[in-house]
Amino acid sequence: MLYIIPTPIGNLKDMTFRALEVLQEVDVVLAEDTRTSSVLLNHYQVQKPLSPYHQHNEHKIVQHLVDQLKEGKKMALLTDAGTPGISDPAFLLVRECVKNDIVVETLPGATAFVPALVSSGLPATRFTFEGFLPQKKGRQTALKSLEAEERTMIFYESPFRLVKTLADFITYFGEDRLCCVSRELTKKFEENKRGTLKEVHDYFVAKGVKGEIVIVVAGKEA
Repeated sequence: MLYIIPTPIGNLKDMTFRALEVLQEVDVVLAEDTRTSSVLLNHYQVQKPLSPYHQHNEHKIVQHLVDQLKEGKKMALLTDAGTPGISDPAFLLVRECVKNDIVVETLPGATAFVPALVSSGLPATRFTFEGFLPQKKGRQTALKSLEAEERTMIFYESPFRLVKTLADFITYFGEDRLCCVSRELTKKFEENKRGTLKEVHDYFVAKGVKGEIVIVVAGKEA
């Protein structure tokens, strides 16, 4: 059996009781970064073997993991923060488990884009999650495809590329389009900067930025 377990995006108190119970029951914990997951498990006094599972090795080890699961092992998959599969490794292993009739159970829990969307003040009834835009090849194509998007759009971004991405949004969506940039969600210095794309862009040009970033952009008015 494979368990997909969301982990806190910042505040360790956001770990659920059920997630901790499952972690105590499994045979091995698959971790995107064993060092990051060790901090979490040690905080909650969970002692389980950790095995690396990330985008650089998943294709090589997925069949081995499936074989172990078919033999009866129970595994939990963690990523550094949030829900595995949401801009983090999980899809490949889950797909192979489904093909092999291995039970997959996904626990509800933390993911960064939900609180960012709700606190943005932008419509949340219909939205599209775009994750990380391509850095180079395919970036313009992706942005052009979203020019006419009427739903609220959600993006993840690195703090080092935030200003550039906001500038690209101004080019394709217009400087008056409303948006919200959320960073350091659930942490001490959480910030939600709302305004037009130009206002938010100019703010971060002057301020600089650190932390994990979620950008929520209003859709085009019908």
